Amino acid sequence: MFFKPDRYFSRISRIDIDRDVLGCGFTHILCDVDNTILTRDDHTVPADVMAWIDKARAKGVSICLLSNNFHHGVQDLAARLELPVVAKAVKPLPHGFIRAKRKLGGTRKDTLVIGDQLITDVIGAHICGLKAYMLVPLVEKDLWHTLLLRHLERAILGKLRPEDEAAAFPEDATDGVPAMG
Repeated sequence: MFFKPDRYFSRISRIDIDRDVLGCGFTHILCDVDNTILTRDDHTVPADVMAWIDKARAKGVSICLLSNNFHHGVQDLAARLELPVVAKAVKPLPHGFIRAKRKLGGTRKDTLVIGDQLITDVIGAHICGLKAYMLVPLVEKDLWHTLLLRHLERAILGKLRPEDEAAAFPEDATDGVPAMG
């Protein structure tokens, strides 16, 4: 359905790379930044998230960061993670998604979008004909306008819960790697 994620997880590290990514034919990922891989409160990449990114790359999955950010922090993060980035994407409009997909050499069929927002990430992906996995935000802190959109998200998602909600988070999930300067 257009206004619902294709899959819903508690965090990126709960997505099994072999089963949920490669097993579904995805070899390219367009990945949101804030509250998807980078905490909004202390601007770190949690250890389990960094391990997931490393594992995905080791298995041949290419990742491009896709962000609406207009500041240089996202460029610095991309450099530190050694990932390509499309900033100022103006999600959910399609041009950022298209640019990121082209950077990776992906197609609609083999490219997956992962993000924490229904309005920007999921709907933007679906506008472009891409599949989208939605995540619970890493932390509750967010920009005021994003917090307003979260109310709309909850209304649209209704009783939808992450597939892995009962699963325990990794013990080291909060041991973060500083990511912002």
